[in-house]
Amino acid sequence: MIAKPKENMTPKEKYIDSLKFALYCMTHPLDGFWDLTHEKRGTYAAANTILAAALVLRIMKLKYTSFLFMQVYWEDLNIFLYLASIIFPLSLWVVGNWALTTLFDGKGKLGQVYMATCYAFTPYVIIQFPLMIFSNFVTVQEGQFYSVVSALSLVYAALLVIAAMGQIHEYSAGKNILFTVATLFAMLVMIFILMIFFSMISQGVAYFISIAKELMFRM
Repeated sequence: MIAKPKENMTPKEKYIDSLKFALYCMTHPLDGFWDLTHEKRGTYAAANTILAAALVLRIMKLKYTSFLFMQVYWEDLNIFLYLASIIFPLSLWVVGNWALTTLFDGKGKLGQVYMATCYAFTPYVIIQFPLMIFSNFVTVQEGQFYSVVSALSLVYAALLVIAAMGQIHEYSAGKNILFTVATLFAMLVMIFILMIFFSMISQGVAYFISIAKELMFRM
């Protein structure tokens, strides 16, 4: 059967095709991430779907992972902060990587960095879901397999992110690794700046509140 040309696809067909393409990126990262952006095989809809699946899976793991491997104290859990543990680092990575590479001949755009990073989450979703179910059928002695595979899914996703950045920015391997390290450093700098910013806002708000209380007291 001859595949339908991309320009003749309906929006739904293009979305499904771009979502399936995530599997190709997972198994053929160099060719896959090049085609993802340069040949426009990826879509923001598919990238958002993969990210949403990772977030939903992260919540499901809290409830359905065996207590032998994950103990959850629901009364102390803030679900929004828990999800932010993925969204916040992702945002810092995307902005930091794009900002740095733009200064040094990087070809990738901000949206492409975001899209490629989300596509790189594919192995996390594919591996962690069956692993979550598997956790309920193993003993503590067999738990080492669970821990190793879980760690491998994260390493796999991280390697895909690095491969994706090299392809969309058209960097050599050495330059790509250099800017990966530089991006991680930039993330720390941004966190430091945000902490100072919010600290100054907090102190400013507290100052004006104290003035308002003083005025009300004198009145």
